[in-house]
Amino acid sequence: MQKEEVAKYLDKTKTRLKLRGLSENTISSYTYFLKPFLESIDNPETISLDSVESFSASLIDKYSKKSRSLAISSLRFFFRRVVERSDIYVKLEVPKKEKKLPVVLSVEEVKALIGAADFKKSELMVKMLYSSGLRVSELVNLKVKDLDLNQHIGWVRSGKGNKDRLFQISEGLSKQLLRYLSKNQNNIFLFSEKEPMSKRNVQSIITRLARKAGINKKVSPHTLRHSFATHLLENGANLLVIQQLLGHENVETTKIYTHISQEQLRGVKNPLDSL
Repeated sequence: MQKEEVAKYLDKTKTRLKLRGLSENTISSYTYFLKPFLESIDNPETISLDSVESFSASLIDKYSKKSRSLAISSLRFFFRRVVERSDIYVKLEVPKKEKKLPVVLSVEEVKALIGAADFKKSELMVKMLYSSGLRVSELVNLKVKDLDLNQHIGWVRSGKGNKDRLFQISEGLSKQLLRYLSKNQNNIFLFSEKEPMSKRNVQSIITRLARKAGINKKVSPHTLRHSFATHLLENGANLLVIQQLLGHENVETTKIYTHISQEQLRGVKNPLDSL
């Protein structure tokens, strides 16, 4: 397909994605995978299912299962919403997700991670991720005006799925953040002045602190989100409450934490001991 035609279909796809209310990250990911597909074909209006499936199969050796799922999702959207080819999109199957349990820190490891922080800002970032269960993208875009530290709460504005949600902050951390902000009154964002910090910067801070703390696990900002949810569950929090705090669309997503709550497993009385 000619460059002009490819650009036309990509622009049309972007418009349809925006009308569906999808995020810029999703739009960027979809068009990233859609572009090489369009460049490799003559006409999406007449292409056969076999040709589309051949392209899908060619992704197996190039991308992880997660990336391939995203690529197939982009094709399904394109054929359903842009060229309206139901004969293709209904038969394109997204690879099944790998059911891997997330890495979770113990309470002692969270304490060690916090204790490894050599700067107050780094310490507060770790505490904020663990106290709130925020995604790293939500943390870096969190604005001071969206916090009510006297009430120990904050709001994620236009989070995943373009949804707002309320989140909780510990009382002790709220007091620390008030002191921190009193010394950083020019901050528009919680941890930066005019522009959000990069997600990569936060990731590197967490990785460095985990190494310094001697934690032999692959630790990322999302690890603290997983740990937040798991520890809430271990302390008896309701699964539906955790779902709301994490901003999960479906409680089935939250149920993964019922499989990794080690404290609950240890608390179950083995039936053999009752004999």
